[in-house]
Amino acid sequence: MHQFKLVTALLLAIVLASCGGGGNGNQAPKVKFSSQVSFGDSLSDVGTYKVPAITAAGGGQYTINGTGKNWTELMAAQLGLPAPCPAANGGFGVTETLIAGCTNYAQGGARVTSQPGPGNGLLTGGTATSAQLTVPVATQIQRHLATLASGTFKGDEIVFVMAGANDVFYQLAATAPANPPGAVFNVGTAAVEMAGYVNTQIVGKGAKYVVVINVPDIISTPSASAWSTTTKALVDKMVTTYNSQLQSLLAGNPNVLYVDAYTISRDQVANPGPYGLSNVTAQACDSIKVASSLICSSATLIPGVVDHYLFADGVHPTPYGYWLLARLVSKEMLTKGWL
Repeated sequence: MHQFKLVTALLLAIVLASCGGGGNGNQAPKVKFSSQVSFGDSLSDVGTYKVPAITAAGGGQYTINGTGKNWTELMAAQLGLPAPCPAANGGFGVTETLIAGCTNYAQGGARVTSQPGPGNGLLTGGTATSAQLTVPVATQIQRHLATLASGTFKGDEIVFVMAGANDVFYQLAATAPANPPGAVFNVGTAAVEMAGYVNTQIVGKGAKYVVVINVPDIISTPSASAWSTTTKALVDKMVTTYNSQLQSLLAGNPNVLYVDAYTISRDQVANPGPYGLSNVTAQACDSIKVASSLICSSATLIPGVVDHYLFADGVHPTPYGYWLLARLVSKEMLTKGWL
């Protein structure tokens, strides 16, 4: 374990050293990307649900709003690209509107293929637009392809894909109570579908630089602290099944960079020191004041919260947590030769 801590610290030092300017010291990136496209869920959502009810509460992203940036925003800045904007806006009583020119398609609650996702109003007796929209990744990809004149990527975009956690949460609630093996199987199917979309609908449609990030360690989050040992084991089985399937089916594709957020997020909780983390067990947002980090801000934090908490709410990162994710992606892109 001591050796692993040392390696972790050295990797972090390398990443920190590469975060200035173009990503490789003071040199320009090895690849000059023309644009950034993102598909996924709440971890990549930059403001799909910034509608009046949410903005009035000081929210709009899944973090401590107003105190930092989402990891996709950090990556765009490092790559010298415009700040990403949400490709759609709506939910929480507002009909969805597609926004021309915006290419961050990620939506809170989105699953890989199916509707509804966690947080969708249909799951609680409401309508499809009464809460989160949860448009799945498969649809997000098709929406982007529909905006391209040729129906294909140009090949000089950086494409980020991060999804799968909501399939775990959905199966945990919908299938696992009666059929735990079925829940694991269904999550594995989602991974097969996700890999298929990457291989055929993203790379197969001309994308040459695709970063796919796996599902982080869910059982190390504050939300999981209340789960039984059996539930934790089942959730971890779903996550590792998804991740291993995804990695296996993307292996060997030179246009795909698979990033292991699961291992790093697990180590962040076990060994917070090298990452500069001050708290990895509690959430920074006061759950009495806000139910989700979507409407969390500096005004709704738990008294006494200091910088460098890992979690904003039960599952979503603080801006510092997103910074750590961006540094991980940067380090892997640097190793790949894309930075």
